[in-house]
Amino acid sequence: MMFSRHILIISLFWINLVLGLNQIVIKGHKFFDSVTKRQFFIKGVAYQPRSKNELIDPLADPSSCVRDAALMAKLGIYVLLDIATPKNSINRQAPEYGLNLFNGYKQAVDAFHDYDNMLAYMAGNEVTNDNTNTGASAFVKAALRDIKHYIKVNKSKTLPVGYASNDDDRIREPIRDYFSCGEEDSQVDFYGVNLYEWCGKSSYTSSGYSKRTMEMAQYNKPVFLSEFGCNLVSPRPFTEVDAIYSEPMTDVWSGGVAYEWTQEDNNYGLVKVSNSSAVDLLPDYTNLQSQLAKVDPQGVHMDAFTAVRSSPACPSHSSNWKASLTLPPTPSEKACACMRNSVSCVASDKVSLVDSNGKSMVGAQLDVMCGMTSCAEITGDGTTGKYGAFSFCDPKDKLTWLYQSYSQNNLGACDFEGNALKVIPRRKQSVEGCSDQGASFTTGDEGDGATTGDDSTTGKHGAKSGTDSGYRISYSLLGLLYLLLLSFFSQ
Repeated sequence: MMFSRHILIISLFWINLVLGLNQIVIKGHKFFDSVTKRQFFIKGVAYQPRSKNELIDPLADPSSCVRDAALMAKLGIYVLLDIATPKNSINRQAPEYGLNLFNGYKQAVDAFHDYDNMLAYMAGNEVTNDNTNTGASAFVKAALRDIKHYIKVNKSKTLPVGYASNDDDRIREPIRDYFSCGEEDSQVDFYGVNLYEWCGKSSYTSSGYSKRTMEMAQYNKPVFLSEFGCNLVSPRPFTEVDAIYSEPMTDVWSGGVAYEWTQEDNNYGLVKVSNSSAVDLLPDYTNLQSQLAKVDPQGVHMDAFTAVRSSPACPSHSSNWKASLTLPPTPSEKACACMRNSVSCVASDKVSLVDSNGKSMVGAQLDVMCGMTSCAEITGDGTTGKYGAFSFCDPKDKLTWLYQSYSQNNLGACDFEGNALKVIPRRKQSVEGCSDQGASFTTGDEGDGATTGDDSTTGKHGAKSGTDSGYRISYSLLGLLYLLLLSFFSQ
């Protein structure tokens, strides 16, 4: 089926759709409408158009934006944003949390926070996805902590920040508890589970949904299916929808998000893009629409809800879980600037030049220098909980620290084939004390924004070896845009 609409009509409808919405709030382990106080259940679709080589920006193409908005209007819309992107996120294989990433996350919040239809943010999606990379969760939890605080300090309204995990059975329990234990400031406000156990016309019991529901029955945060829709049977009948929005699941879960809007190489699409103004509706779209129309979850009124649950104990180290309870520090431009202004051997502009393949020289230089002097102060380990004083600085500043460290121990040597140069320190004090220069959470005080590079060219010591590019704020550059029904409340 082909669908297209007049741009002006749908644009006006889209504007009306995002205005005048009641804020959704959290009480205990459930979502509620802050005005009507009815329980809120998520009913949504994951939205991230992309081509083979890059993400697509639908807001930069009005006809595409209108095309999708018209179809989504049949389902209804709310917005939950994943503030991480493929090019601006924590790498599970070589995790770090630095200024570029923190600034990018803040920019995403600044761009979207004041819209009435903003529901919440995701600080990450399946960063840790098995028992070999659990240390990455320490970096995600630190970013979550800092974004929550940034919102608290700078925004007039508070929106929740959460995390979405995969359903790996080896880490299912520890990662769930890790993100909701410890200090409240570093806990998730809600938790998502990407669950693909229900395939075809399965059942609540045989699919494993019953076991997952029992495991989450006493969880202290709102929890929902952040992705669902197994495609081993095609077209997908989406018979799990009835279970998701009925008891006993509605006693535990706050709805779910079907994966995903556009048809991509992974074959999970609800629609297939035909051109900039039209799409073909796939059978999955019709099946999902039909199943959603049947459900009517019965929730609880906010004033009648009194359940209070304690935070779980933090998971201990084991063969399957190694994430430290000591989190990385908040990235601080002041600390990096202090170090930069306290040394006599700094990285020159040469290291910013690209080689014949268009790759930055910074990553390669970091790898070389880490073989010549200690890199302890510019790296962090999410399993041991040890983080260097300048582990959050940008790659060029890290290189400056290594050049200075080598120079101090080698009779002032400072050249490295022109990659370094001697300078007169701008500060009279030594570099000691720079790490005490705390981060500022005031808007605009931590530099001029994030820069990111191609993840495939990351050096061993955390520097991007690819050409950096500015962080563009748009729907498509947010890792996942979750589209949620506006009016899906309990009666």
